[in-house]
Amino acid sequence: MKGYWLVLGAEVTDAEAQQAYGGLWKPIAQRYGARVNPPEVQAALLEAYKTTRFIIVEFPSFEDARACHDDPEYAPARDWAAKASQREIVLLRGDLG
Repeated sequence: MKGYWLVLGAEVTDAEAQQAYGGLWKPIAQRYGARVNPPEVQAALLEAYKTTRFIIVEFPSFEDARACHDDPEYAPARDWAAKASQREIVLLRGDLG
């Protein structure tokens, strides 16, 4: 079964930190086979308290999704993401597409 990150975030408040995150995230995403907002997955934010944006990241498996998040090389990227905005990540298992 595929694995997913459901990333729930508030507005980006530090664009430079977000850019740094993106630079670190890209090679890690490629290594784990991650796809951001796959077109076959449709979603809509219907109710939110502080969430202003959400991203779906698809992985080949639940284990890949977990391993990517726990990868020590991803830790610096997580630090940049925390500076860029407030966010939460929910890990899902299944086939959404």
